[in-house]
Amino acid sequence: MSLCRYLPVPSDRMGIIWSLLSVKDSIILEYGPAGTTHFSMGFYGTLGVDWQHRLFTTHMNEDDVVMGDVTRLEEAIVELDKSYEPKVIFVMASSISAVIGTDIKGVCNYMQKEVQAKLVAFEQGGFRGDYSIGLTEVYKLLVNNLPCKEQKKRKKVFNIIGASMGSYRAASDVWELQNLMREAFGYELHTCLCHETSVDEIGDIGTAEINLVMRQEGLPAAEVLKNKFDMPFVVSAPYGYAATLTWLEEVGKILGQLPDVKMCARLRLKAQNTASLKMYAMMMGRKKTPQAAVIGEYDLVKGLSAFLRSVGIDVKYKLCSHSLKSIVEPELDIQYISVEKEKIDILKKMQKTLVLADDVSHRLCDSSNVVVRVSAPFIDGAQIATHLPLLGEKGTDFLLETIEAYYQTLA
Repeated sequence: MSLCRYLPVPSDRMGIIWSLLSVKDSIILEYGPAGTTHFSMGFYGTLGVDWQHRLFTTHMNEDDVVMGDVTRLEEAIVELDKSYEPKVIFVMASSISAVIGTDIKGVCNYMQKEVQAKLVAFEQGGFRGDYSIGLTEVYKLLVNNLPCKEQKKRKKVFNIIGASMGSYRAASDVWELQNLMREAFGYELHTCLCHETSVDEIGDIGTAEINLVMRQEGLPAAEVLKNKFDMPFVVSAPYGYAATLTWLEEVGKILGQLPDVKMCARLRLKAQNTASLKMYAMMMGRKKTPQAAVIGEYDLVKGLSAFLRSVGIDVKYKLCSHSLKSIVEPELDIQYISVEKEKIDILKKMQKTLVLADDVSHRLCDSSNVVVRVSAPFIDGAQIATHLPLLGEKGTDFLLETIEAYYQTLA
């Protein structure tokens, strides 16, 4: 048995809910007991998503469970449709309704003729896996259910797939990708799954020229859109100047357009200047080898680890905060440790290490380490800033400052 005290991983259900809360003109209705939904509302608020008047529960009671009666769910669907007039009602199973086998999809099918809103069923109740699996499911179901069949292409617009409000600085990373695409190619963001988007924007998601996939969980949705609308995509999150330059060149090949010359020159110069940091790291290594631990979501761990190696830091620990079931061919040295005690033992033996991780991991570390918050859970407060990314050019500017501060501790 694996006890969990400090580092519980959110379920697939929670990943789905915080993603759907970012879709304007929609409502989420969970068929379950009141406490199941209301207990987590404060958590969604810390992610920067607006849940008020958007997230509802049926207050399922004991009779509903024993008898399998869905009258309460039917009445809730009709009431929400009349009272709020949403364009879409996402009807979700809770853990209770999933256990008793309530046919959420069947209810949505026969209730569709009774309401104006489009009904979309999500039958995951928190038992299929962690939030990573939930993200894969929600992106895929959205692009399968909401886009119109006929899409007329628009020029100079792109989509983002894989922005998750459960990720630290997700809004800032979206902001940085917008800046990169605008400066390099003159392109503007159309639809973002799932950050401050709307039902209508997802409805014509197929009008964009390209999909930028920020995380592996968005890959199945990108494949669906490629098959539906012949939309090309790029899968990667650029961490570091050199990686950002490579990413822009890859995007440019698909668009048939070279990225802005001055921008590329600036990134190349910055990448060259980081070589001095690698020399400094070698000098510091005479006293203490610079080493790091990166803990967070898969694509963040992969990208940050590669960047740290490029500036002379040995990444000793690469720990993924979720299971690797949704990751296509994960790198062998990125681990998911499901037993909390094993993870805590690793954290406690780190010394004079640059620890890029979450708040809980930082609190379990020795005070000799230099800690940088890059992932969830971020329990010391809600995210406020939307212009402090971890990826791209601006993200690398920030990361280099933290690395320089770490090197000073080794002197």
